[in-house]
Amino acid sequence: MIKTRFTELVGVEHPIVQGGMQWVGRAELVAAVANAGALGFITALTQPTPEDLTKEIARCRDLTDKPFGVNLTILPSIKPPPYAEYRQAIIESGIKVVETAGNKPQEHVTEFKKHGIKVVHKCTSVRHALSAERMGVDAISIDGFECAGHPGEDDTPGLILIPTAADKVKIPMIASGGFGDGRGLVAALALGAEGINMGTRFMCTKESPIHQLIKEKIVANDERETELIFRTMRNTSRVARNAVSAKVVAMEKEGATFEQVRELVAGARGKMVYASGDADEGIWSAGQVQGLIHDIPTCAELVSRIIRDAEAIIQSRLEAMMSGTRRQASEQAAE
Repeated sequence: MIKTRFTELVGVEHPIVQGGMQWVGRAELVAAVANAGALGFITALTQPTPEDLTKEIARCRDLTDKPFGVNLTILPSIKPPPYAEYRQAIIESGIKVVETAGNKPQEHVTEFKKHGIKVVHKCTSVRHALSAERMGVDAISIDGFECAGHPGEDDTPGLILIPTAADKVKIPMIASGGFGDGRGLVAALALGAEGINMGTRFMCTKESPIHQLIKEKIVANDERETELIFRTMRNTSRVARNAVSAKVVAMEKEGATFEQVRELVAGARGKMVYASGDADEGIWSAGQVQGLIHDIPTCAELVSRIIRDAEAIIQSRLEAMMSGTRRQASEQAAE
């Protein structure tokens, strides 16, 4: 059993989190993660209305009696969703932990805290983590450059970002971006995090509500099969490499504006990828961790394997290295 400040904070067995993922964070996946002893998040904006979110939370409660949360991502948009109404649906449903992401969540953090809800804020830089800490969030999810979705504009990989943040952030912090196995969990803990957040790895499980062909595509892909789109617009997003993302990158190199690529990157097309299984239908998120994904287990199998492997590394491999050092030192002392 690996207990950390984060598992204590949110009341789960294992320091493993399935963060919010658009079109993927639905009740069947979140409940399976919760039943495996980890923390899953329903993605609020995957639900078309706040009323639908209320129903999805109820559906998840029918599938698990363990803790789970809801992700609320606040992004700049031409026609913003009714964030306050989604927030109210979360509060009224009695959710105890929320993952926020995106722009200036202060208003939401303040409101959630009034109702005793724990807030985990996802960010991609130390300065944003410290700003969120000042806002009163309970934990940070720090996202390295390897991650799927928005890695920010600093291009700082996890190996630097996690310990740099751990040196300055006082509240519990989980590491995100590039995590998929027990080795990653041990590395994150060694770097100062209190757990890991996985997106792409949880997409590729039996209970994940996306097409089997996309799961098989993730298994087949290696760590190079991603593209960074919207770099020229300073809104970088890491997505799976396919015909559409390659075209967007090529158009950006020619100076294309968002208006010119808008049709290609439409969310409705990305949603169709997960429904139809056609990996070239639109833009879809995947991280470099694809290179570490070789199977499609159940969430229970995945979580227990990660914990088992992490414990073996800590207790056997690392301990053996330490005891070897101690033995050598005692032999030298005896001489």
